[in-house]
Amino acid sequence: MLLSPDGRFVYGSNRGHDSIAVFAVDEASGKLTLVEIVPSGGRIPRNFGITPDGRFLVVAHQETGNLVSFRIDAATGRLQDTGQRAEASKGVCVRFWKKPASVG
Repeated sequence: MLLSPDGRFVYGSNRGHDSIAVFAVDEASGKLTLVEIVPSGGRIPRNFGITPDGRFLVVAHQETGNLVSFRIDAATGRLQDTGQRAEASKGVCVRFWKKPASVG
């Protein structure tokens, strides 16, 4: 599971269901409310990552060996499939590098 950079949403992968679950976080209580469950675009969503700016979520699939990109709606946390795909044989990990301010 991952928390969005703004702390408003939690995302989790469901390997047996091949989907991503989206939950809204209640600011006062921390309670999670289901927003949606979307197909992950492949088999066995082994890992996923959220871009440092919080705009995209990328899922790596172990069985189908592909990466699938979703746009994150900033207001609702909902995911929209971008249609962008890449091959990643046995994809098991997604990480993003955030460029430090001091690096030119």
